[in-house]
Parts: sequence; C-alpha cells; structure tokens
Amino acid sequence: MLTRTPWTAEPRAVFWGMNGLTPEEVREVYAHLDTLSSHHAYLVVKDGRPAALLQTYEPDADRVGDVYDVRPGDIGMHLLLAPAGTGGARPGWTAALCGVMLAFVLAGPDRARVVVDPDVRNEKAIARFRRQGFVTGPSVVLPALDLPDVSVPEKRARLAFLTREAFEAARPS
Repeated sequence: MLTRTPWTAEPRAVFWGMNGLTPEEVREVYAHLDTLSSHHAYLVVKDGRPAALLQTYEPDADRVGDVYDVRPGDIGMHLLLAPAGTGGARPGWTAALCGVMLAFVLAGPDRARVVVDPDVRNEKAIARFRRQGFVTGPSVVLPALDLPDVSVPEKRARLAFLTREAFEAARPS
C-alpha cells in the first residue's frame, strides 16, 4: 500500500532521505524496519486515503541516539504528510493531525519526551514542530546507514524536543 503512494520520491520529500530509491528499495527499507522491535511505521488513513506516514523509534536503538544524550522515556518520531490536496486536508488539519500523532506517541505511561530530527534545510517542518510546542536543540550530523541492500545517506538534522508536560499544557481542555 505504501509504495503505491510515491511520497518519498517527490521533490518536497527530499528531506525524508529516500528520493533516489526505487519502489522496491523503499519496500526493503520498511521490510527491514518491520524486523526491528525498536522501530515502527504506521500509515495514517483518512476517509479511506493515505494521509500521512508516521514512524516511531527508540532513540537509543537509532542513529540519532549517537548524537544526543538519550533520556529514559524518550521516543523518536518522523512524520511525512500526504501531498497537498490529498487525504481531505483543510485549513488547520495539519496541526490537528500533528496533535493526534503526538498524543499517540506519548500515550504510553513510560513516554516522557518526543525527539524529532528534521533536516536542517526543512524550515517548514522545523517551524511546524515549534508551533506544536517543540523546543529546538542543536544541529547534528546523523551518520549514514547501510541496511541490507539499501544505504541511507548522512543527514544534517536539527533536533527538537517536546516533553509530555509541555504537550499536555498546550492542549485545549
């Protein structure tokens, strides 16, 4: 289902790091992720159509864990939204979706803080995370990964963090 939606190949998704991959290589990346107990991928569907791709991961089992001090309760998150005009998006929909995704990611009682690592050039994503209450951290270089049959390139990222307390304080009652 995911590979029929070539979001990762679109120019706007260059920051996702899979632009040069074929559909088969994208399948291989997600097949590899599916073998890991520390990484999870979710296809978010709205009105029967894919609306977003959410990935969660344990930072200490990911390359991001090599570049910052992971705290107990940290959970990593990647979010790729469907192209504009799909999934029934309306004004305010992206912020609402992000809020729902953050509530999902923080649902476990052991989850204290979300870490995101958007590409430093992805100003729209960084601004969106700030609007959601994230506090930006340092700029870091995430090392390249060599997965079975696929390589993921090095990435210069801007870390950002959102604590459960900050998320809950910002939510409307």
